[in-house]
Amino acid sequence: MKFVLLLLLFLLCSKTNIAQIVTLIDKDSREVLEFVTIISSDPKKIAITNSSGNADLTSFKESKEITFQLIGYKSAVKSYSQILAEENLVQLTRSNISIDQVIISATKWSQSSNKVSSKVSTIKPKDVEFQNPQTAADLLNISGDVYVQKSQQGGGSPMIRGFATNRVLISVDGIRMNNAIFRSGNIQNVISLDPLAIENTEVVFGPGSIIYGSDAIGGSMNFYTMRPQLSLTETPKINGHAQYRFSSANSENTGHFDFNIGWKSIALLTSFSYNSFSDLLMGSNGPNDYLRSEYIKSIDNTDVIIGNNNDELQIPTAYTQFNLMQKIRFTPNENWYFDYGFHYSATSDYDRYDRLTLYSGDYLKNAEWYYGPQKWMMNNLTITSLSSNMLYDDLAIRLGYQYFEESRNDRSFRETSLRKRLEKVYAYSVNLDFHKELSNVSQLIYGVESVLNTVNSTGTSKDIISNEITPVSSRYPNSDWYSLAGYLVLQNDISSKLSLQSGIRYSLFGLESKFDTTFFPLPFTSSNQNSGALTGSVGFTYNPTDKWSIGLSFSTGFRAPNVDDIGKVFDSEPGSVVIPNPDLKAEYAYNSELSIAKVFNDKIKIDVTGYYTILNDAMVRRDYKLNGLDSIYYDGTLSQVQAIQNASNAYVWGLQCGLELNLDGGLSFSSRINYQKGEEELDNGSFSPLRHAAPLFTTSHLIYEKKNLKADLYLTYNGEISYDDLAEEEKSKTNIYASDKNGNPYSPSWYTLNLKVQYLLNNNISTVIGIENITDQRYRTYSSGIASAGRNFILSLKLKY
Repeated sequence: MKFVLLLLLFLLCSKTNIAQIVTLIDKDSREVLEFVTIISSDPKKIAITNSSGNADLTSFKESKEITFQLIGYKSAVKSYSQILAEENLVQLTRSNISIDQVIISATKWSQSSNKVSSKVSTIKPKDVEFQNPQTAADLLNISGDVYVQKSQQGGGSPMIRGFATNRVLISVDGIRMNNAIFRSGNIQNVISLDPLAIENTEVVFGPGSIIYGSDAIGGSMNFYTMRPQLSLTETPKINGHAQYRFSSANSENTGHFDFNIGWKSIALLTSFSYNSFSDLLMGSNGPNDYLRSEYIKSIDNTDVIIGNNNDELQIPTAYTQFNLMQKIRFTPNENWYFDYGFHYSATSDYDRYDRLTLYSGDYLKNAEWYYGPQKWMMNNLTITSLSSNMLYDDLAIRLGYQYFEESRNDRSFRETSLRKRLEKVYAYSVNLDFHKELSNVSQLIYGVESVLNTVNSTGTSKDIISNEITPVSSRYPNSDWYSLAGYLVLQNDISSKLSLQSGIRYSLFGLESKFDTTFFPLPFTSSNQNSGALTGSVGFTYNPTDKWSIGLSFSTGFRAPNVDDIGKVFDSEPGSVVIPNPDLKAEYAYNSELSIAKVFNDKIKIDVTGYYTILNDAMVRRDYKLNGLDSIYYDGTLSQVQAIQNASNAYVWGLQCGLELNLDGGLSFSSRINYQKGEEELDNGSFSPLRHAAPLFTTSHLIYEKKNLKADLYLTYNGEISYDDLAEEEKSKTNIYASDKNGNPYSPSWYTLNLKVQYLLNNNISTVIGIENITDQRYRTYSSGIASAGRNFILSLKLKY
């Protein structure tokens, strides 16, 4: 009741103004520009243009300078009176080369990238529309700085600067997606996001624990989904999109629509996508080790080995997925915004392809190995206040509730027991983030965060003939993982060219678990952990001119042990079993980074970032003992006992380089190169290559763009990882790697040549036609258990209304 009265009070106190609507257009094409960020610093105001290129500047009347920024365009600065004199029409000039852009993820508040010392990669909405990624994992590939591993078609595990899975963080609309069972092995949670419903994506590289807490060691991937659009006039704003996409390599059929209806104070947005993927066809030119010569099929409950008529067809890899999003925005006045978002995603069962290619002797080991439906639901309520007072100028309250469900189902060849381990995670979070201008040259960003994850895990075995169900060991103990943290960031302009950003965060975290000793004689029945982590960062940015930017930063990050680290019982690989270890503590990362970017004559941009990261007390899998025994029987196999332990240090260093050229006649060229090396310390004091340090990878684009046509001829390249450079734990995975001349596993180098063409039939209809992997290469990205698509024809049709 109090909440309703408060809303009524806001409505009664709201001011009635005649809206001052500005329109942003492309100077050459006259196309309206969506997502233009409009900022004034005196007083501080911000707005973003809608799908019609419009924004309300009524609240900007007192502003001395108003800045208009959009990636791919030159920034424009105008006074309010100048905008009125130009009849509320602002024209932006194309320029793919720019140092300054607006980013959100570094502090959760909009700011210019030339004030941020860490490297940030932004994936533009138009690039997503043009490249047509099948999943959110493929969307990350567009950046050219994120490497993606896949164990099956329904997968995608991002790798950033030598770290992956639970050492990189995913956030959606400001809510952390990482939960208490994110594991050190490859994960697929990012595919729960719908790439066609994402408005903007930012990847912040290096430790981001100040803002995001545990797990943000290699970097953080921040997805911002579409927002409902209010009407700026008395007429309701109705707009949306419909899209269809087909790709030949997996007979993909994707359908999507979104619909927005907005009034002056409230707006509704609905988005829905459905994907259907058949078995994936690999290329014809490459290692024969990847070919699928046979597979297992169950006929009348009897497993039969079937010869594959087309050994380039990866059977079984088919799956389906749907995504639903519903959002509501309510703004009683210009100072308060209430945004509610509901997200739901579910896949069909999808097979763990790399486990189905394992052999035991002369026969395939597993008749079935699949993930049950991967489900994700999120409810997110964000309350934003722009009312300035002693405590803050801007306030954001984020309340999140998420539900995760996944299961692992496996059955050995000609066995009748189908084992199922089901996990459910309930994740609750509260974030309060504040922003306060202390003076014209300094600002304070601070906040608190509370997170609770409840994990429920069960295990059963079903006899496929009798249908009898019996209990088996669960993968995890039933547990509660929690965290409470506070942070503070100070930004200060030391001069007009030099800026300082420093921050500190303290996190309390704990884990309570109850262990079932029915199946394993564990020497403990419960675990109760409480600890804390202090992290900090300091960074400088120096901009001698608007064409130069130099950043230097030092930062720390941490990862608190979660349920997967402390309490897991699972078969990590044939002949090894991982058991719980309740004595784990947090691991810490220490990172230094130097970045330099320079623009020459508005035609050439070069950027280079070098980094070095040390990970202390790294949680790694090592040999262990259970009640004095180094081996136990697990699922009928004598297996080496192992546990996650703080038993190592790791080191990662590398370079991220970029080149952009604006050529004449509508031509442009860009290239990104990523080189990284990593190693971890072994028990004997020697070092092994780090598992998630990707090989050298590059992407280069030659783009022609003029009027309604855009064409992109691009090349991707991955370097080789030899047997000697493979991580020790990767050397035993012979089924996912090719064999070198000595018969040892290795990851060969590969390349693909690709072409995409987009044509705008009119302002409302566009089509994209593409050919990926033109030369039909047969390849696997490093550490992947499935070969990537061979020659792939893509057709996409998009309708805007």
